This record gives sequence, structure tokens and C-alpha cells, in this order.
Amino acid sequence: MTALPRGLRSQSGPASLPLTKGPYEMSETLIHQKPAVDSFKRYVLDENFNQRPGLNASVGITFNVDFEILGTNVAEADVIWGTTVGGVELKTHGADNDQVIVLPHLDTLQSGWTGVLWGTENQVLWEAVIKTSDVTTGILIWAGLKLTSDPTVATDDDQAYFRFSTDDSDTNWEIVNSIGGTDTTSDSGVAVSASTNYYFRIEIDAERKAHYFINNKEVYISAAMTNDVDLIPYVGVQCLDATPSSQYLYLVKQKISRIIYE
Repeated sequence: MTALPRGLRSQSGPASLPLTKGPYEMSETLIHQKPAVDSFKRYVLDENFNQRPGLNASVGITFNVDFEILGTNVAEADVIWGTTVGGVELKTHGADNDQVIVLPHLDTLQSGWTGVLWGTENQVLWEAVIKTSDVTTGILIWAGLKLTSDPTVATDDDQAYFRFSTDDSDTNWEIVNSIGGTDTTSDSGVAVSASTNYYFRIEIDAERKAHYFINNKEVYISAAMTNDVDLIPYVGVQCLDATPSSQYLYLVKQKISRIIYE
């Protein structure tokens, strides 16, 4: 009988053969005697925010060359390094409805994050790690794959993203999925808590169904999405009240990949 490594677990408990119940987690240290090799069938981009995203006009050595910021009253001073948290802090500017939105540079020749297309037919896999702040009042958070930066559910005809809004009296992360203008919002069952890390993942499979994961737990599977729609990764925070006058969110990393050829 083949022995499995100690500490290898699936969502339902210790792993067992055959290994078909992924994703799997390993709680023990792994030492690679040989390199871990990425699949040669996928194009992969990984962003750890070694440089702060700035405004579109500020692309250059000082700021991130792959990502920029948008949003109501957004300024470059609204994105700083987390002093006690790894990653960048996105802090709204000081008034109701102010926003900070991080997205790939809109200049198509600037970065592969924009220049390469992330189509629903390309088996796209998007990941992000965030850390919340105070989520008790006056905050909207959204993260995922959309057509525009607008967090309003009805704006984009095709999209797959995570959303939380105190204006909607949400207590859990909401799953938003839109297919050809038909919007579906579902409760993930995963609570939104203050000062908490969340690992988001959206996988679009070969049948164009979007699989949503939070902290490696699958929380939703969509119907087949519209064919050949190019999506863009967005992460945003918005202040929804004059008190507090600012809201903030930590963005730790993002990763995206697709099959090389559809």
C-alpha cells in the first residue's frame, strides 16, 4: 500500500488514494530536491506588489508597471505600504463614496496583464489574497473578473467576482455571476470578519463554468458563461458613509493564468 505524506489533507479530512478530491493542503514543510515545474500548457502572471500602483499617467520606475489605480477621488497617496501587513494598503481619500480600485494598466502595450486576453474560453484561473480592516459599517469590497471597474452588480453583462457591502446588510461574502446580462448573487456562507486574511480563487473550466473558492473551499459553481468574453481582474474598496470618512483594504498579491491556446 502506498503511504501518503503526513499532513496532506483535503477539505473533508486526511487525504486518501486516489488523489481526486482536491484541492489539497500540506501542513508539513516540503523540501524540494528537484524544482517544482509549472505546467507548460499555461501562461502565468504573478504579482506580489513590489511597487505601488499609481495613476495611469505615472507609469514608470517609481510606480508599478503592471497595475494602476482608478476610482472616485483616488490619489496616489491613497496607496501605501502596509506598516504591519505585507502588501499594499488601499485607503479611500476621506469622503463618502470615495474609492480605490486596483486594475491592470489600461495601456494595452504596457503589460501582459492587459495585452494578453483573459477570455471565458481560455480556462482562466485568477487568484488574490486580501486582508480586511473594520467591516462593521460603511464599506464596499469587490474582487474578481469583470468588464469594468464598477462594483454595481447590474453594470457588467458578464462577470465573476466576490462582493461585500454593509449597505446591503451583508454578513458573508456574496458570489456575483453574470451571464449575458442575467445576474446571479449567492451567499457564499463564508463570514466577512475584521482584520482577516482571505484567499480568493476563480477557475473557469473547459465548459466555461466558473468555480469560486474562498480559502481553498469551493463555494459556488456557475452555469456556462458566455463564450469568448474577455474579462479583467479588479480589486476595489469604497467608503459608503461619512463616518468613518475613510475605509481601507490590504491587497497582498494577485495571480492569473490561462491555457496558451484555446
